[in-house]
Amino acid sequence: MSTAFLTHPDCTNHITPNGHPEQVARLEHIYRALSAPGFTTLDRREAPECEDADILLCHPQSHLNAITAAVPSQGVVALDGDTHMSPGSLQAARRAVGGCIAAVDAVMAGEVGNAFVACRPPGHHAEQSTPMGFCLFGNAAIAARHAMERHGLSRVAVVDFDVHHGNGTQALLWDEPRSLFIGSHQNPLWPGTGMPEETGAHNNVQNWPLPPHSDGRLMRATYEAEVLPALERFEPELLIVSAGFDAHADDPLAQLEWTESDFVWLTERLCDVAQRHCAGRVVSTLEGGYDLNALAASVAAHVKVLMERAG
Repeated sequence: MSTAFLTHPDCTNHITPNGHPEQVARLEHIYRALSAPGFTTLDRREAPECEDADILLCHPQSHLNAITAAVPSQGVVALDGDTHMSPGSLQAARRAVGGCIAAVDAVMAGEVGNAFVACRPPGHHAEQSTPMGFCLFGNAAIAARHAMERHGLSRVAVVDFDVHHGNGTQALLWDEPRSLFIGSHQNPLWPGTGMPEETGAHNNVQNWPLPPHSDGRLMRATYEAEVLPALERFEPELLIVSAGFDAHADDPLAQLEWTESDFVWLTERLCDVAQRHCAGRVVSTLEGGYDLNALAASVAAHVKVLMERAG
């Protein structure tokens, strides 16, 4: 079994303003890192463009209409202070959703052992009718709902280790009893959500805030004491990972102090849970990570573990 790597050139056509941290160069650095000799066995696939019905698994038609109407004919437009669209943004966002759905399909079919989706824009801040935080559609949440509705799964876990709380994924899965959303993130930090008392409509949400300037030791202790036991109790049939790498010590947007070795440890532990409960089925999708060199090195470390565990 191999690891699928899903991306598409369209995702480099999502243009943000000069100096914006969520930039085309993020994918270029990832592509370069994953072109090294150690990654030749990746099952490289093009992320397909999703259907409207896929987006509508989590978002209302009015949201899709608003995003479609906002696409500029040229230049870049701001949806809010952080979130922008260019002429290629909608197609890129459809590839991001489609890549996650195709990854779920490939893993569930047994074509690959696990998958990493390197598309942009990211998704975990997009709420039901609100694009925000660089995100247009809830990629990970849509993938989870796809697994439930179309593959018949009754227990899908989403673990989000991005340094910013995945408020969108939490909101989109809040009322979904078949899901477990677990987020670890820096607090205080934008968007200001993700407190432990936010537990979902069915006790299906867990949040584990981490203080600024804490390092991987606290993260590992938190996962060992809280996150991993919760996943074990849930016994997921599929594990979806919102893989943000902005908790890295070099990242300019936050103040956690993780290293590549921490992402290796975390990926290994999540794969351990998946191996015990869902035949190793992991779909990981790119969220944040804004120091280009740290992002590339961290993604390479994460994908290397996925490849080793795919078998």
